[in-house]
Amino acid sequence: MKTLNLGILAHVDAGKTSLTERLLHSAGVIDELGSVDDGSTRTDTLTLERQRGITIRSAVVSFPVAGVTVNLIDTPGHPDFIAEVERALGVLDGAVLVVSAVEGVQAQTRVLARTLHRLGIPTLIFVNKVDRAGADPDRVLRQIVDRLTPDVVALGQVDAPGTPAARWVPVRPDDPGHTTRLVDLLTAHDDALLAAYVADERAVTPARLRAALAAQTARARVHPAYAGSAITGAGVDDLIAGLAELLPAADGDHQAPLSGTVFKVERGPAGEKIAYARIFAGTVRVRDRIRYRRDREAKVTGLGVFAGGEATPADSVGAGRIARLHGLADVQVGDPLGTPPDRPAGRHHFAPPTLETVVLPVRAADRPALHAALAQLAEQDPLINLRQDDLRQEIAVSLYGEVQKEVIQATLADEYGVPVSFRETTTVCVEQLLGVGAAVEWIGRDPNPFLGTVGLRVEPGPLDSGVEFRLGIELGSMPLAFLKAIEETVRDTLRQGLHGWQVIDCVVTLTHGGYWARQSHSHGVFDKSMSSTAGDFRNLTPLVLMAALSRAGTRVHEPVHRFRLDLPADMFGTVLPALTGLDAVPRTATPHGSGYLVEGEVPAGRVHALEQRLPALTRGEGTLESEFDHYRPVRGPAPSRPRWDHDPLHRKEYLLAVARRVTARPER
Repeated sequence: MKTLNLGILAHVDAGKTSLTERLLHSAGVIDELGSVDDGSTRTDTLTLERQRGITIRSAVVSFPVAGVTVNLIDTPGHPDFIAEVERALGVLDGAVLVVSAVEGVQAQTRVLARTLHRLGIPTLIFVNKVDRAGADPDRVLRQIVDRLTPDVVALGQVDAPGTPAARWVPVRPDDPGHTTRLVDLLTAHDDALLAAYVADERAVTPARLRAALAAQTARARVHPAYAGSAITGAGVDDLIAGLAELLPAADGDHQAPLSGTVFKVERGPAGEKIAYARIFAGTVRVRDRIRYRRDREAKVTGLGVFAGGEATPADSVGAGRIARLHGLADVQVGDPLGTPPDRPAGRHHFAPPTLETVVLPVRAADRPALHAALAQLAEQDPLINLRQDDLRQEIAVSLYGEVQKEVIQATLADEYGVPVSFRETTTVCVEQLLGVGAAVEWIGRDPNPFLGTVGLRVEPGPLDSGVEFRLGIELGSMPLAFLKAIEETVRDTLRQGLHGWQVIDCVVTLTHGGYWARQSHSHGVFDKSMSSTAGDFRNLTPLVLMAALSRAGTRVHEPVHRFRLDLPADMFGTVLPALTGLDAVPRTATPHGSGYLVEGEVPAGRVHALEQRLPALTRGEGTLESEFDHYRPVRGPAPSRPRWDHDPLHRKEYLLAVARRVTARPER
C-alpha cells in the first residue's frame, strides 16, 4: 500500500483539529467524533491541550483512503508553537491548508502559505466553517488569490453558506466556466497543454485536464480548493478523494542504505525516549544498530508504524513511512538516521524565537528538579534554547510569545510538580560583525597554557547564511578529532558574542593549527603533559575566537516585525500616535472598505504591548497581523545580556582577560 505523509496546517481556531477528527471519522477509523471543546479529540492528547482547546504538540494519526495509507500530522495553529510546524515540514509529502470561511486569511495563514510555496510542498486548500454565521467562502477565496497565491482553482461551490444547511456542491467536469478557468490556470505552467488547446480545443478533454491538474498539484504549481464544514462533514468526502487523487504518495527505495530524520521526541510511561522519524530510504528493523547525529549509534529495541489510526508494533519500517523508535537514549529532534536526507527536520524555515525570560522556581529546593524538567521540555522543543548561569543559579529559555510562557508554566506545575515564576520577558538580540578580525595562540609559547596552536579569522558572511566554518590549513595536518573539537567549540562560543548575544552570519576560518603528537616516557607510560588532546583545543578555541571578535568588532541588532493593521476610519488619527509611542514606523496607510489598512514595522519587543492596547484604541474592531521580518541595528546604547557560562573552563573572567590581552598584542 502506498503512503502519503500529510500535514494539516492553519491559523489558530480555523478548525484544523476538528477537520482531523472528521477525516478519521469519515475514513472509518473512529466511530464517534471527538470535540475540541470537550477535550475528546484523538490528536490533542496533552491535558493542557484539552483544557485550553489548542494544539501544542504535533500528533500523528493515520487512515486509509483508496489504497493509500495517509499518515496525518496535526500541527499547532498558534504562532507561539511554530517550531512544531517547522519540524513537521521536513517530512511531508503534501499538506492541507485550512482557512476559516468567517475570519478568512489571517497572519499565520500567510506565513504558512509562503513557507509551503518556498519548500515546494504540494498543497490543497480547505475553506472550513461554511456553516457558521458570517461565513463567506467566495470572499475568502478572493482573499486567498489576492494575499496567498493566484494559482488556485475551486473545485466546487457552497450552497447556503452561513447556515447549518450549508453544503459543498462539486463542479461538473464538463462545466464550461470551470473548464475555461482550469485551462487558463494550467496552460500558464504547461506549454504542451497550451499548444494542444490552441490546435484543437476538443482534444483537451475533461479527463486530460484532470490529469494535468493532478500533475501540477503534485509539483506545487497549482492548488485545488475545497470548502465545507468539519462539524457537519460538508465537503469532507470530496477532500478525502482529492488527497488520494491529487497529492503525490511517498516514494523511496526499501533496499537502499537507511536514511531518515527525527522530527519529534516524546517520553513514554516509564520515562523512556520515543523518537518519531520519517524514513526516506532503506528499512529499519528491530535490533538494528543505527547511526544518528554524526558518530552516535544505538540498537533499536522497538518499532511502531502508523496504521488504522494509531501506531502499532512492527518488526520493520520501510521507506516512505513514519516510524516510532525505541532505544535511542540520547536522540534529539532533527537528528538524521543513517545517511542524512536532503530535507532534514531540523532545518529552519521560520524566524527563530525573538523573546527570552528567566525561569525561577517558587521553592528554592526545586532548583534541580526545575533544570531536569526544562531539559526534558527542551528535548521536545530545542528552540527554547535552555541556558543555565551557574554563578547566578538561573535558567533562561527562548520564547515565541506570552502564550508559550503560560504553557511552560502550566506544564512544569501540572506534569512535574514544580511551580515557577518568570522574570519580565525581554527581546533576544543578535550580534553582527563590523569587520574582519584574527588572532592566534601558539603551542609552547607563554601565556598559552594549552598544548595546541589555534589561529582563527572571522569575517562577515552573507545575509541569513548562519555560521560557516572553513579550513585554512591542510586537512591532513591535524587529527580529525582535533578539527572537530575546534569547529564544535567555535559554533558553541558564538552563541555569546562580545555583548552576550549570538553572533550570526559570519565566516570563521581556521588559519593556524598545531599539536604535539602522543608521547610517552621510556617505560611506555602515556604522559598527558607531553601530548595534545581534544580538550586542549576545546579550552583554547574560545580564547582565540573572542580575541578575533574583539578585533573585528560587533554591533547589536534587534528583531523587527512587519505589521498589517486594519482599523476603523474614525480611529486612524488616534492609532497613529499610539504606534509612534511604541516605536512602530507606519510605511503605508491605504483606504480599505470603511477603514484603513496600515502597514509598517515595529520592534519585536513592542508587539505584545501593541496587541494589548489595540482593543481599547479601536473599540475592539482593529485586527493586527505581525511576523518577523529582519534585524536592524539597535538605536542608542547597545543592550548587553549577562554572559551565560559556555566556555569549557567555566571561567568567564579568564576568557575575557585573555581575549583583551591577545587583542592588545600585535599579530604574529
